[in-house]
Amino acid sequence: MSDYPLTIAEAGAALRAHQLSSVELTEETFARADRLDAQLGTYLFRCDESALAAAAQADEDFRLGKDRGPLQGIPLAVKDILSTADCPTTAQSLVLDPAWGQRGDATVVARLRHAGAVLTGKTSTMEFAIGLPDPTQPFPVPRNPWLTTAWAGGSSSGTANGVAAGIFFGGVGTDTGGSIRMPSALCGVTGLKPTWGRVPKSGCVPLASTLDHVGPIARTARDCALMLNAMAGFDPSDDCSADVVVPDYTKALTGSVKGLRIGVERDHHSRAPLVDPSAAACLEAAIDTLAKAGAEVVEVSMSLWDPVNEATIITTFAEAFTYHQANLQRRWADYGVYTRAMVTTGAFYSAVDYVQSQRVRRAGRREVLDLLQSVDVIVGLTAGAGAPPVAGLDFTTALTLPVFTAVWNGLGFPTMSVPIGFTDAGLPVGMQVSAGPWDEARVLAFGDAYQHITDWHRAVPSVAVE
Repeated sequence: MSDYPLTIAEAGAALRAHQLSSVELTEETFARADRLDAQLGTYLFRCDESALAAAAQADEDFRLGKDRGPLQGIPLAVKDILSTADCPTTAQSLVLDPAWGQRGDATVVARLRHAGAVLTGKTSTMEFAIGLPDPTQPFPVPRNPWLTTAWAGGSSSGTANGVAAGIFFGGVGTDTGGSIRMPSALCGVTGLKPTWGRVPKSGCVPLASTLDHVGPIARTARDCALMLNAMAGFDPSDDCSADVVVPDYTKALTGSVKGLRIGVERDHHSRAPLVDPSAAACLEAAIDTLAKAGAEVVEVSMSLWDPVNEATIITTFAEAFTYHQANLQRRWADYGVYTRAMVTTGAFYSAVDYVQSQRVRRAGRREVLDLLQSVDVIVGLTAGAGAPPVAGLDFTTALTLPVFTAVWNGLGFPTMSVPIGFTDAGLPVGMQVSAGPWDEARVLAFGDAYQHITDWHRAVPSVAVE
């Protein structure tokens, strides 16, 4: 990949310098998919014809002096849980009514097209963004480009492994309990869950409506900022969308952490079982690097971490069961075994459990807002181990994988995972960084600054090297 742009920003610069065309860039990404997709299970559907037409239009616009912005001519992909006009939407399930996906582009997809992006296809996920890879179902099992016998993480699996392997430059994911950040961490790329309500969810198959987020996955924080500029903003078609001013996120990217107060939250991973010491060592090395670059490191503790985590899990299952109850009664056998087992868990929670969970979430927000009076961001491990093997992946493996993402969905605060190194087994590790509501700019600035002083984000798996 040495002579091929690695990032959205680099590809955009090459397009504007006429070093290559969008058609050439798109053809190259499809050639990579031809070579790698059978190993990685990245795509559910490809949109070669419409993508190449969009690339040709981008080239023509450049020729005419029409520049729609940094995403013009850039190949991106969309998780198959958001509707698109040019290919089906299935939520990787036999259950979803085909008519659901025939509504045209989801709001965020339409915004990316308007920005000139070339949308190459729909990426693999878990069924309805929950459950586990299920080889008994007629869908690809997404694998990790760093070790193809390992899982890519979920549920924005194909988006993350496709970015890591250079099959496209960025993509759209969704995150209800960590589904952007966990696969980003396990695949060694950057993924941002914005503030709840920042990016419209219209045209997105719901999992848990008070926890679902839509956000970007790309190689760098800067690339995520470029995508979020196009994706964010109020849309009245989404009842959860917030009418809050969207800044230009790239203007916050100073490349420096000097004077930044970084709250380090170690409690949850230091006492969690099965944390790989080499993953924890990556976090300590990242913190040391930030301190040497001028950041002020402050120890913080979130006393409500465990209650908020439990409240988020209860909320997820209760809201998912509400959405799926009727179909579970009619089409039980069409659901994958892992999906129906997880979704039906929601039937065992009472209204008291659900209401109490919302109270705990509000208490957790107050606690973290208080913490953010003394620090600018809070950091910790995204996941405390590398990707597990695909073979034998089951509930025991999944539930014991030390992932620390769900709390931030319960709080709804913007949170990003950035790559910070590799375990002793050579698998990627991510650091999670969070800030207060609507402060994606601070999170992105932190990630961008860290990526100015490290190059973990530029590591390329051997499977992607030609």
